[in-house]
Amino acid sequence: MAALPLIVFDLDGTLVDTAPDLISALNFVLEREGLPAVPLASARKMIGAGARKLIERGLEAEGRFTSAEDVTRLTADFIDHYADHIADASRPFEGLEEALDDLAAGGHLLAVCTNKLEWLSKRLLDQLGLSGRFAAICGADTFGVSKPDPAILRQTVGRAGGEVSSTIMVGDSGTDVGVARRASVPVIGVSFGYTDVPIAELKPDRVIHHMRDLPSAVEDLSVPSKLRVSP
Repeated sequence: MAALPLIVFDLDGTLVDTAPDLISALNFVLEREGLPAVPLASARKMIGAGARKLIERGLEAEGRFTSAEDVTRLTADFIDHYADHIADASRPFEGLEEALDDLAAGGHLLAVCTNKLEWLSKRLLDQLGLSGRFAAICGADTFGVSKPDPAILRQTVGRAGGEVSSTIMVGDSGTDVGVARRASVPVIGVSFGYTDVPIAELKPDRVIHHMRDLPSAVEDLSVPSKLRVSP
């Protein structure tokens, strides 16, 4: 990598602990359908593939399968409620802002590539005072594709003014490792996010357990001889 890498982040479970507000919105929808609320601890693993998939997983957890039309209706209700409560309890993971400061001071561009809708992502990051740190914030609706489709990562990189050949992905789940592998981009996995498979088992290039460790992991992966990228 001749240039300093662009660092592209997943959002939910990587930058921000959004589970409390996401599951609160999920439970709002479930309770309106006469279903019991899902516990936060177990529901955290349902997050990561967008609002519609979260609704489907929430219904399945209660043993209920419904029509695509009903899922669409419930997803719209979920988004309306979630948008009004998007940062009630969501907070950046410990050490995030210091890590972003270090990366920016070192000359790295930063971007967000998420399966959350773009406008919701921007609203969340705005309310947390984080939006200005990122050269691009792209969601599942930005380009019409979602992770792990590599097009969303490649186009996020382009919008941020970077190059795929000098990009590192940071995420918490299989969709993040998958999109990085498909785009031939090295990936750092965080162990504190939302996944039903431990991040180490997904074999990212590096695993970190706290955001304080991110700058050193980025520095390590910025040395070409240390990259291990699958085609």
